[in-house]
Amino acid sequence: MAIKVTMPRLSDTMTEGTVATWLKKVGDKISEGDILAEIETDKATMEFESFNEGTLLHIGIPAGETAPVDSLLAIIGNEGEDISALLAGGDAPAAEAPKAEAATETKTEAAPTKAATELPKDVIVVTMPRLSDTMTEGTVATWLKKVGDAVAEGDILAEIETDKATMEFESFNAGTLLYIGIQEGNTAPVDSLLAIIGPAGTDISGISENYTAGGTASAPATEEAKTAPAAEKAPEAVVETSNGRILASPLAKKIASDKGIQLNQVKGSGENGRIVKSDIENFTPAAQQATTSAPAAKAQETAAPAAPKVFVPAGEVFTEEIKNSQMRKIIAKRLAESLFTAPHYNLVIEVSMDDAMQARATINSVPDTKVSFNDMVIKACALALKKHPKINSQWKEDAIIINHHVNIGVAVAVEDGLVVPVLKFTDAMSLSQIGGNVRDLAGRAKNKKLGPQEMEGSTFTVSNLGMFGITEFNSIINQPNSAILSVGAIVEKPVVKNGQIVVGNTMMLSLACDHRTIDGATGAQFLQTLKQYIESPVTMLA
Repeated sequence: MAIKVTMPRLSDTMTEGTVATWLKKVGDKISEGDILAEIETDKATMEFESFNEGTLLHIGIPAGETAPVDSLLAIIGNEGEDISALLAGGDAPAAEAPKAEAATETKTEAAPTKAATELPKDVIVVTMPRLSDTMTEGTVATWLKKVGDAVAEGDILAEIETDKATMEFESFNAGTLLYIGIQEGNTAPVDSLLAIIGPAGTDISGISENYTAGGTASAPATEEAKTAPAAEKAPEAVVETSNGRILASPLAKKIASDKGIQLNQVKGSGENGRIVKSDIENFTPAAQQATTSAPAAKAQETAAPAAPKVFVPAGEVFTEEIKNSQMRKIIAKRLAESLFTAPHYNLVIEVSMDDAMQARATINSVPDTKVSFNDMVIKACALALKKHPKINSQWKEDAIIINHHVNIGVAVAVEDGLVVPVLKFTDAMSLSQIGGNVRDLAGRAKNKKLGPQEMEGSTFTVSNLGMFGITEFNSIINQPNSAILSVGAIVEKPVVKNGQIVVGNTMMLSLACDHRTIDGATGAQFLQTLKQYIESPVTMLA
């Protein structure tokens, strides 16, 4: 089904954007994460990624032209699909019409309010940004500034949880944080009053009250929040906190990702040690010896704290309501869609791990090398997928897409649910590279520091619960993948070898397949190849 892509709002003050360059043309195939165009905002020229897959069927704003936010930018769908209704403005989902109408009413009502209360000089109203093209509301995960703090251009104001990830939100203005409109943990629609920045001591009570009355703000800041001591936020302002959070600008993160540089190896020169563009550009491999990835490894290995005990009086009914996070809502939606649209079936195989255990011990005897059994399984999967590309596929209504590149998603449990960071071009990685990347991604995933681009583009997924003692389980396919591998614990038990009963170590693997793309025999052949690689790790070097 064709999807409308609209002009995104890439900064809190952006009302229109100019398409500087189209990097795709009509007829081109689009994958999730592909850069569609470069869009010039009132602040900078930024790359705009696609969050959808298909064929680029229509370009609504040619290069060089300017259009308001939410204007039709492009249409992506199936090749040859009729989009005349979309171009005519019809075929909009029924659920979106009331939203659009409500948004129009809100803006209409808010206009007189703004006119009635002119903004004092140099006062800026900051609204909830739209950080992805599918985002309709956001949750403030953490405020990194408090009322009364000085704010410089480029400072991180807050961490905002979207439907994709938790992202840092930068200030595009300088001044003093005068007002917080959405408290930590609260959710509000895009364009709601997020904060007010201006000269210290400015009276902004009329502005905040009018925005609240207009229905755009979630909640006004309380006196308690305004007078909160600075010490409460101090731990989050350091370069790298005890929970592994690293301060870096979005541009620095993107350049580091492109160059394969781990941020925890870079010394920042910005405010409070924040990593900026020049730090990444001037980073040299020799500097890597000065730092280690210990915080990320520690974050991965440290067990989650036990839940607090709740006293329940004997004989009383007691329930607790936990508000669903954006992540939990998306997990529920995506997994329900996967289970009820893809006909799942599972294939189970048992593999001997004796040789793998010996091989791992030998590899880990090399100084500064650490490889897990999960890393070995991921490497074996990558090689097996190259031999069985039908497993590395995805279903489309009119075709099956075979991916000849291997991007393996690794399921990571986090506090709010589950995320799947992606190892791009896994088949080209060595075991130690896979291990290092998995530890880094898992550590940042648990601290909500993964960017959306690091969780997109997977072609196959591995989920491992062996560390919890689970011997065998079945997973739900992470669409648009066609398969997911469930990895159990290594178990020591009696096995038969050469007609003799001996003690051996085995592991259960379960492959969930989408029957629309993978037939039983195809899945079985893949598992046979995977078993060969894992049982004889030396064959992975051939």
